[in-house]
Amino acid sequence: MEPFYLVVFGSLASLVAVLELSKTSKDRFSTSTAFNSFKNNYLVVYSLMMAGDWLQGPYVYYLYSHYGFGKGEIGHLFIAGFGSSMLFGTVVGSLADKRGRKRACVTYCITYILSCITKHSPQYRVLMLGRVLGGIATSLLFSAFESWLVAEHNKRGFDQQWLSITFAKAIFLGNGLMAILSGLFGNVLVDSLKLGPVAPFDAASCFLSIGMIIILSTWTENYGDPSENKDLLTQFKGAAAAIAADEKITLLGAIQSLFEGSMYTFVFLWTPALSPNDEDIPHGFIFATFMLSSMLGSSIASRLLAHPPPRVESYMQTVFMLSSIALLLPVVTNLLVAPSNVKGGSISFSGCIQLIGFCIFEACVGIFWPSIMKMRSQYIPEEARSTIMNFFRIPLNIFVCIALYNVKALPMTVMFGMCSAFLFVASLLQRRLMVIAEIHKSRSQDWLNMEEMDPEGVPLNG
Repeated sequence: MEPFYLVVFGSLASLVAVLELSKTSKDRFSTSTAFNSFKNNYLVVYSLMMAGDWLQGPYVYYLYSHYGFGKGEIGHLFIAGFGSSMLFGTVVGSLADKRGRKRACVTYCITYILSCITKHSPQYRVLMLGRVLGGIATSLLFSAFESWLVAEHNKRGFDQQWLSITFAKAIFLGNGLMAILSGLFGNVLVDSLKLGPVAPFDAASCFLSIGMIIILSTWTENYGDPSENKDLLTQFKGAAAAIAADEKITLLGAIQSLFEGSMYTFVFLWTPALSPNDEDIPHGFIFATFMLSSMLGSSIASRLLAHPPPRVESYMQTVFMLSSIALLLPVVTNLLVAPSNVKGGSISFSGCIQLIGFCIFEACVGIFWPSIMKMRSQYIPEEARSTIMNFFRIPLNIFVCIALYNVKALPMTVMFGMCSAFLFVASLLQRRLMVIAEIHKSRSQDWLNMEEMDPEGVPLNG
């Protein structure tokens, strides 16, 4: 392996270690024993759920290729997964609010386990069914667990600020550490033990089963709006009305869709961007480097969230702008650096620059997740939380499906330029959200001041 990769990985690992080890009492909240027990239980479950997801990711495309399917057929399978998430996401989100978030989390485990089982069949229809089940499971993973956490946190009377701790740790462990460990474990199963490309999916089923047992034995149920007189259509209308009536929710949904749409598109673009001439690059090690960058971002986010100034609405403008610049690097290097026509070999100079930019983008992803979770907990109404969160995923999934369908038709620089533009727009919308939030906060403070006055304008406490 070339020294460049080791230097980048080592530098990131050192930064993460320094940030984590240098935390002082000022960077940590003073919490209760009951909260720590609650937080640790959730983190164990969330880490197991993410391990079940990360184990599958690197081997989905490989498994389909192993069964002899071409790029077109594999592309249709991926589109089916995102399409399923788009079509069924709002339904399962509403059911989670109405029938219970704990039940929805258990449903996620069962659905994803069934999806893993379908990977044993080389039949295209069975694999397509697995992708549909996987799309439904993804919708539950990114809505039901967070909804359960926020509702349970508030029900137990914990400090609202303490949610930031759980969010940051969940991303650090679930989206960072577990991603790296899952990648290494999957590599051992497939390459070292020669168990075949289905082995990571069987391992994922085991982790999901363990997590489901913990959920069933330790979690209590909570609901959004469990009233029996509301059907799904009424819930949809209520969620849509809440989004339309509150500009903050609308902006939050647009910001989330723009960022995540760019993020999922990046997943399909980074490999051909770094090896346009079939350069020999260590895909697994680069993936681990990206996940380490995400851990660095979540570590930075935990410090930012522990200190209210700057507010999350403020610093996320910079994060979106930085991520926009990072994904613009492939366009810039394509214009300024002469492309090589030599096939194979090691990573090019422009590839090295792009890899550093991609690591910066992944660090921004690590900051984004706990920060967007924090803003969702502030602005999305509890009674329709899962439904609204899955409404946000509709434009995201439409965008990713369109990008996947046209990935060969559009030049890579156009795709990266489009993602960069979307992230720039997200920064502008974040600015608008901050302004509106400040106005709302100011008005709320004015009402509180008025309530402390008697009818003649004299302070009641004076």
